[in-house]
Amino acid sequence: MIELINKLEQIRDTRQEWKIRHKLSEVVFIALLSLLANADEWELMEDFAYANEEFLREHLLLENGIPSHDTIQRVMSIIDPKEMQNIQLAWNEIVNSEEGEKLKKILNIDGKTMRGTASAKKRALHVVSAYSHEDGISFGQVAVNDKENEIVAIPKLLDEISIKDTVVTIDAMGCQAEIAKKIISKGADYVLALKGNQGNHHKDVIDYFEDHEFRAKIKLDGNYHKTVEKAHGQIETREYYQTDDINWLHEKDKWKGLKSIGMVVKTIEKPDGTKTAETRYFISSLAVTIMLFVKAVRGHWAIESMHWHLDVTFKEDSNKTLDSVAALNLNILRKLALSILKLIDVGKKCSLKRKRYIICTNPSKFLKQIVNI
Repeated sequence: MIELINKLEQIRDTRQEWKIRHKLSEVVFIALLSLLANADEWELMEDFAYANEEFLREHLLLENGIPSHDTIQRVMSIIDPKEMQNIQLAWNEIVNSEEGEKLKKILNIDGKTMRGTASAKKRALHVVSAYSHEDGISFGQVAVNDKENEIVAIPKLLDEISIKDTVVTIDAMGCQAEIAKKIISKGADYVLALKGNQGNHHKDVIDYFEDHEFRAKIKLDGNYHKTVEKAHGQIETREYYQTDDINWLHEKDKWKGLKSIGMVVKTIEKPDGTKTAETRYFISSLAVTIMLFVKAVRGHWAIESMHWHLDVTFKEDSNKTLDSVAALNLNILRKLALSILKLIDVGKKCSLKRKRYIICTNPSKFLKQIVNI
């Protein structure tokens, strides 16, 4: 954490020097600690800082006292989000203990709308993020401009982060030939969900997997995996198929690095015996390695879990920050706080939402642990 504080000192301050009363790095650090201690709004961040001023002065100068909530919000609105993302990347380097691991990491890319940022004159901010569940960290994010969509934002995000030697998973919106090409050019592999937006390509893959003989051969070749789990009183069965038999695929040359296609059939059996089934299809640059394919497909839920935590644990959708820069910087800080929160020991196993509340009940105890991480 001390390294992180030092990194905060490197954020470029664009304020007029004669108007500065509070160090930018100290304001950001207060905002980060506030998020860890259950303070989600600007006013609550000010209240948190006043309540814990004695502790904060052990680590910060606070030459002009505690910054007001207006000051905290104003500072967060003038920081270039790329500067904040650099802090995020620096933290990732500090906590990433998996460097050099032989198993490929899964990097999930998906978008989330921050509903509280909408107004009568402006649509809500939509942010596309890259997340690694194995490290519990966000690699980066890009805000989608008003006249753009995720198809435009994903390549921008890929340009800003290092993805070498990872497996990138993206849902059907990002299943685009140019995105696949960019992933391969950056030394990574892809597993892309395939849906109706790909027209005949999608239909061809469906027709292939509907052939019982082809599915039987995939099983015989050992490129099939099945899991059965009990969850919420129901039985969930997942069947994974992967094959490199793609020479027949008419548009295969369109997709840079394409080596295999896959299918996942998820069947849910409810307590009353009724069953529902969902089938999903994928294209991938991975050679046939069924367990890596399983890991990639099943692992995509991780970014949805992160989005859930932003909403439920950090109440992101309830935050009414309309300034897009401040809102995006807060989004980055929440992801940083989420990573730190997982490292804090509150003495019992509990949800992250409950952990934030426990921290706020005794900040002096847990904040000491936080700054010594």
